[in-house]
Amino acid sequence: MPRTKHGVPSRARHNKVLHMAKGHRGVRHTLYRRAKESLLHALSYAFRHRRERKGDMRRLWIVRINASARQHGLSYSQLVHGLDLAGVEVDRKILADLAVRDPNAFAQLAATAKESLSRTAATAAPL
Repeated sequence: MPRTKHGVPSRARHNKVLHMAKGHRGVRHTLYRRAKESLLHALSYAFRHRRERKGDMRRLWIVRINASARQHGLSYSQLVHGLDLAGVEVDRKILADLAVRDPNAFAQLAATAKESLSRTAATAAPL
């Protein structure tokens, strides 16, 4: 059986790694060993940050909703609780978008939340 040296597959693998490491600084995009290590880190960071981005966006939406809710005399938690009591099922992404792009619609939602909070407070008055 003939001896195989894997020259072509190795070269292809090296070229693939070097191609993916384009844009990395220093020798991290020219030397295979350094490029492979740099690429492993870069790919793990990308994987982790794709998941972190979801939490970052949620935090941004909450900040925007809170800022708009306070303009209408409510805190974020009061607004969300009032909307929950009123049976309004709008997620934070849409609420934040309304707060930024359509203040009138957000004002209506805030009024709905205030009304449902006041109704709940009136029924649960202390004895």
